[in-house]
Amino acid sequence: MTTTENVSAERKANPVKSFLTGGFGGICNVLSGHPLDTIKVRLQTMPRPAPGEQPLYKGTFDCAAKTIKNEGVRGLYKGMSAPLTGVAPIFAMCFAGYALGKRLQQRGEDAKLTYPQIFVAGSFSGLFSTLIMAPGERIKVLLQTQQGQGGQRKYNGMIDCAGKLYKEGGLRSVFKGSCATMLRDLPANGLYFLVYEALQDVAKSKSETGQISTASTIFAGGVAGMAYWILGMPADVLKSRLQSAPEGTYKHGIRSVFKDLIVKDGPLALYRGVTPIMIRAFPANAACFFGIELANKFFNIVAPNF
Repeated sequence: MTTTENVSAERKANPVKSFLTGGFGGICNVLSGHPLDTIKVRLQTMPRPAPGEQPLYKGTFDCAAKTIKNEGVRGLYKGMSAPLTGVAPIFAMCFAGYALGKRLQQRGEDAKLTYPQIFVAGSFSGLFSTLIMAPGERIKVLLQTQQGQGGQRKYNGMIDCAGKLYKEGGLRSVFKGSCATMLRDLPANGLYFLVYEALQDVAKSKSETGQISTASTIFAGGVAGMAYWILGMPADVLKSRLQSAPEGTYKHGIRSVFKDLIVKDGPLALYRGVTPIMIRAFPANAACFFGIELANKFFNIVAPNF
């Protein structure tokens, strides 16, 4: 099996097709990676231990063990309804935005973009996905953390959480953390697609047939996912803290979160939760691009001119 539409696409980018294939790839991403995402969020938002006290979680595996012990295996899947419900439109918008960003820069049907242009197109996709991702991330973080710190269960699922947030603070509360989400996704999405496309170009140049194998697509997708988090992790930590904090905790938003974290925890705290997210990044994003590969193959069969 070979890919049908790689970055340096010889055909002009199709935003509609990318919207549909990206949505399916996103579902594959969430199903394969959510448990480690839950661990990441709990490590990022766990309370600061008092002097002489042990932290709530000693690390990735301790967090996983305590979550399963206290809440069962289902505890690792808390908050999945929000990204799973929103993931199809989120990834669909992301890949459609990327295709549109490429299309706007392509001057001809066979135009090949430079790597800086690919980065710009990838960053452009972050604008599209943030509109849907920000409220979904807000709900997901609250559902993932509400019992992880020994607190009472406040929300009974995604709909209940969204409703209570709206009652408490209107749309502003639902969209809390949007700027932080954009701060993460604009540069990280640019690097994500840049790394993917560069690796696919290398694979294509080394292929005797000039075609790209499914294995190359999966590998490029996995590495691209890791690159995304290396760049996007600091903004993600700030976003998680801001979105999980009670109203009024950080008066100046992400600036207050950053100042508080640096002063009290030091700069290394910006990469708290990096272990589970790196373990998750490769298989989840490999699954995403494998899903896109399958979707592209499906469209090539049923609608070859699409």
